[in-house]
Amino acid sequence: MRKSWRGAAAVFAAVAVVFSLTACTPAAAPSGGGSTGTTKGPIRVGSKIDGEGSLLGQMILAVLQNNGFTVEDKTRTGATDVVRKALLSGQIDIYPEYTANSLLIFNKSQTIDPAVLKDAAATYTEAAKLDLPNGVVWLKPAPANNTWAVALPRAFATTNKIASMADWAAFINSGGNVKIVGSQEFFTSAAAMPAFEAAYGFKLKASQIVALASGDTAVTEKNAAQGSNGVNAAMAYGTDGTIAALDLVVLSDPKGAQPIYQPAPTVRKVVADKYPELATLLDPVFAKLDLVTLQKLNGQVAVDGKDPKTVATDWLKSQGFLK
Repeated sequence: MRKSWRGAAAVFAAVAVVFSLTACTPAAAPSGGGSTGTTKGPIRVGSKIDGEGSLLGQMILAVLQNNGFTVEDKTRTGATDVVRKALLSGQIDIYPEYTANSLLIFNKSQTIDPAVLKDAAATYTEAAKLDLPNGVVWLKPAPANNTWAVALPRAFATTNKIASMADWAAFINSGGNVKIVGSQEFFTSAAAMPAFEAAYGFKLKASQIVALASGDTAVTEKNAAQGSNGVNAAMAYGTDGTIAALDLVVLSDPKGAQPIYQPAPTVRKVVADKYPELATLLDPVFAKLDLVTLQKLNGQVAVDGKDPKTVATDWLKSQGFLK
């Protein structure tokens, strides 16, 4: 997911992976012109440690392998800071990242126009521009936004005609029955619920909030789906796999209260220059990964317990990317 942390277990796992990469990964491939002969690669494919990261990493790996590349599976590399360092140091060559992270984390010393973060295309363009001097090329992103969001049970949303944060704000301001569950950070961080409140002109009362210590959206979404303690809304991330499984709907954010986190392959520039066909192969794949598609695929991993490699391969075959 877009977050740069996933608890103590993820941290320990990430440290272990970094040690493994440092000890076992071959030296970075030399830079140069186009590919020679029939040998392409090896290309080392990494990913974040969570389910969506692994799923997207396996898609990249399968497509490259299917098109004649020798690949090395380094997916589940670690949390955001770990996998980014692995890319910059040449321990991996490509991994899926989220566009807003380029602006808000990797290049945070740069002055960013707040309006850029409200526009998907502008966020991608700025992300690619800022990262090029770092030796990183951004391929085209998926049309899905994995950012902080509010999710409602579908029946409740349909009955009350709520499809967007503007609709939800109007419902709240008219005295509608609302109770939302989320993490403490979600309700206190200026970038989360306070940003929604400021953008859409509403204010939640203390009685309308159930704050949990955990930031696990699988928990918050399950509470909303089951109506636990009167809850009918939940903190979510846009592409969560449990959303479709629990028959929830993510409210759209037409005013752009949240930054846009679209997943896209990021590649070391020396590798992108050597193999310009990477964009030709991967751009069409990510173009088909819209919000609903990613929710369903993530659900197969997070809810059904399927292996990310199997889910990735089956979907790529269904879309004609693999034979």
